[in-house]
Amino acid sequence: MELKGVGVGRGLAVGPVLCMPDPLEEPALVRRTTDAAAEASTTRAALSAVAAEFAARGATAGGTARDILEASAMMASDPTVLADVDDRIAHGLTGERAVFEAFRVFESALIDLGGRMAERACDVRDVSRRVIARLRGVAAPGIPQATEPYILCAGDLSPADAAMLDPDLVLALFTRDGGPSSHTAILTRARAIPAVVGIGADVHLANGETVIVDAARATVRISPTELEVSHARRVIADRASAASVPLRAGALADGTAVPLLANVGTHADAEAAVTLGAEGVGLLRTELLFFDWVVAPTVEEQRAQYTEVFRRFPDQPVVVRVFDVGADKPLRFVPTGPPEPNPALGNRGLRALRRNEWLLRDQLEALALAQAETGADLRVMAPMVNDADDAAYFVDLAHEMGVQGVGMTVEVPSLALLADQVLEFSDFASIGTNDLTQYTMAADRMLGTFPQYQDPWHPAVLRLVKMICDAGAAAGKPVGICGEAAADARLAVVLVGLGATTLSMTPVALADVRAELALHTLAEARMLAARALQGRTAADSRARASVALH
Repeated sequence: MELKGVGVGRGLAVGPVLCMPDPLEEPALVRRTTDAAAEASTTRAALSAVAAEFAARGATAGGTARDILEASAMMASDPTVLADVDDRIAHGLTGERAVFEAFRVFESALIDLGGRMAERACDVRDVSRRVIARLRGVAAPGIPQATEPYILCAGDLSPADAAMLDPDLVLALFTRDGGPSSHTAILTRARAIPAVVGIGADVHLANGETVIVDAARATVRISPTELEVSHARRVIADRASAASVPLRAGALADGTAVPLLANVGTHADAEAAVTLGAEGVGLLRTELLFFDWVVAPTVEEQRAQYTEVFRRFPDQPVVVRVFDVGADKPLRFVPTGPPEPNPALGNRGLRALRRNEWLLRDQLEALALAQAETGADLRVMAPMVNDADDAAYFVDLAHEMGVQGVGMTVEVPSLALLADQVLEFSDFASIGTNDLTQYTMAADRMLGTFPQYQDPWHPAVLRLVKMICDAGAAAGKPVGICGEAAADARLAVVLVGLGATTLSMTPVALADVRAELALHTLAEARMLAARALQGRTAADSRARASVALH
């Protein structure tokens, strides 16, 4: 049997499957028979233990995983939630039911906020389940414990579980839910773990059963034949051998250069990009350098941070996105006003910066100083640009502050439709496919609710990409891709065929994309793009390009 989903990466894996345990049953709605004070004390102890467990796991994991797990620890000790739990126990509920109901209210509130807050709802659910498991004295839900490599099968993964995946043990994974921009997809791609998400069906497998996960083909083969297993192992060995070949610049089979850049948000990301052969930075997410800051960084503090990144890429382009603040990227030192019903459509990106121009001026000044100090090939772009007026404002201000090489991040369909206007005076454009897909398809990329509409393979998104690339070609201006789509090796070929001049991605995807591009000429890439554009759905566009590939 073969299952189809959305592939993450190009990896191939074969091995025994381990399935995530079934979720805990909802606590019964019954009145407690214990003393209220004793029940509250026991429940508080469980909450405290779970918070400590998250904090300890975060300290061990480090990096992005640490941030995710520390946030979960804070949820387990949130004073408002704790007070709600105590109140529900005082009114007759058991500790289990009180935790379930209090965290369900917390979860619903986050979903209503949308954006990154909605994404955290999955974490809230995970915290609640772990506390209830501790109260029941049973194993907490989560990734199976194993000492030998395996392939993970799950309905979905909480961000906390995805953050703790061990690449030395987890050969690959496949999930019922999730889309190409889901937290699971992003974190597994960052760990170079092949995945197929969104297969759309519950799969009941016996632990130890052999499966083949092919992320490039977005398939999961259940109970493969000996011949299929042998072939898969041979392909894996061949790819491992190819990976030892010295790094080279990105190019198509006919020699057409396609610079492969890296998306980075920390100094560790930048170091990994250098090691993995990035030809520069296509997206420096500056807000991540200051994500935990309470007070706005000074010009000098910013200059020091930027300089450290720039020095790693001498004689290579470094594309910097100014603070993309608001919605799923809150910065505590930037006032964005009262909570909004739909923050992804509200005061975020350049909109928020125009209301706090002092911050934008400081950042542009710091970038100019860092460039002067390092001689970096600096290009600066603004997020959430809506039209030519927004673009002109940013270009003029950047020039005033001493920054040249000014462009736009194309994330909003309106800017794609007006790309010809904007590229008259902008030096370049970079397409953020995550947001462009979300806004084009009206499907919140943080929720994963409608994966068929959260897929950059959708022909509506591809047609907008082509429109932007055509405008760039007409104006003689480069158009790059900086969204997750560039990390999908097969889609990367299509994007080049649509006219993208550079591709920027998470560093671990560079090798896969480099290898895939080398298999196709520019004429072939254009043919694949033309076929994909004729699709009716994301799955249809992907299938049309896949048929053409073979």
